[in-house]
Amino acid sequence: MLANARVNWLILKTSVEERLIYRGDFAFATLIRFLPIVTLVYLWGAIYRVGTDDPRGEMNGYSYSDMVAYYLIVMVGRAFSSMPGLASGIARDVRDGTIKKYLTQPVDMLGYLFWSRIAHKLVYYAIAIGPFALVFWMCRDYLPGWPDTFTTVAFFCSLILGFLFGFLLEALLGLVAFWFLEVSSLLFIYMMLNYFLSGHMIPLDWLGDFGTVVQFLPFQYLAYFPAAIMLGKFSHPELVRELSIEVCWVLGLLIANRVAFARGVRRYGAFGG
Repeated sequence: MLANARVNWLILKTSVEERLIYRGDFAFATLIRFLPIVTLVYLWGAIYRVGTDDPRGEMNGYSYSDMVAYYLIVMVGRAFSSMPGLASGIARDVRDGTIKKYLTQPVDMLGYLFWSRIAHKLVYYAIAIGPFALVFWMCRDYLPGWPDTFTTVAFFCSLILGFLFGFLLEALLGLVAFWFLEVSSLLFIYMMLNYFLSGHMIPLDWLGDFGTVVQFLPFQYLAYFPAAIMLGKFSHPELVRELSIEVCWVLGLLIANRVAFARGVRRYGAFGG
């Protein structure tokens, strides 16, 4: 166990250093991601007719302030749950044979990718904390106050579980490459569905009866669930139930990843040095 801890620490340390090599490019790409916030604030201001003689009060239970707050918190949730390049990277390694390094060396592929992704997030948060603080301060009038302690703890738990869920889901999609040579179309379809079904596009409450069905799917934990917690959409018993369901999804995906990797390796063949 101590040896594994040393290996994991080395992977984390090396991955952080790797991302800091091109810190200027990484910082620029991180800051660019905040530009859509301005567009969304003005877009929803136009939808709610803010500043006109006939502004809209509420739409589907959301005021204009609620919508701005929702998208700001969704950005925080997506900062944890999004895994850009993970699935496509695994598929590429399988396709070009790079995955052999995990089969010939005493390093677990999923473990390596997990700690590497944590390193990616740590560097991202270190760079993004300033812009996040600035954006939240500028939009402070739209934000609700901090909820009670239980709800706040549930919010942070949802972020951590969202990271685990997002990682395991993307990893599982990447492992499909053991059975299909090209998975780019599958990943494209997944991204489109994810954007809609996770609540990233609009709150799932806005979907009516269809939204009720969608909320039985796990995608809500990637974006909608953390935002809904902070907006007071769940009671304490509902939070316990939803977090328990999310834990079950994480465990199920962990088992699915291990099974898919083990079976994929058995049918995998690579040649060359």
